[in-house]
Amino acid sequence: MMTMDVTKSEPQSGVGGGGNGQNANQLCAGCGKHIQDRYLLRALDMLWHEDCLKCGCCDCRLGEVGSTLYTKGNLMLCKRDYLRLFGNTGFCAACNKVIPAFEMVMRARSNVYHLECFACQQCNHR
Repeated sequence: MMTMDVTKSEPQSGVGGGGNGQNANQLCAGCGKHIQDRYLLRALDMLWHEDCLKCGCCDCRLGEVGSTLYTKGNLMLCKRDYLRLFGNTGFCAACNKVIPAFEMVMRARSNVYHLECFACQQCNHR
């Protein structure tokens, strides 16, 4: 597993203000076309159109869901899909059922609970 930061920046303009931008050598790693958009993304030491850097599982735009992407093999994934596919699962201290790695939990000392299982032991109020 490898995590990478996704940074959003403006393409570099030409040197000397001559109007001949250097965008010609800024090719998108996803589609191979020139990046002429106002913004581009940098990830995995490559440049991407915002629409081309997507999660290999859910197809969400990785530049919109955070500043980190996860890679495993040839897959680029958002955090949710990476955890769903490869994350560690645990067990709820109240019901002893599996807690998926992507699910929100409550923690109390060393115990982990499903949100719906986290309740007062005396009155059972959540």
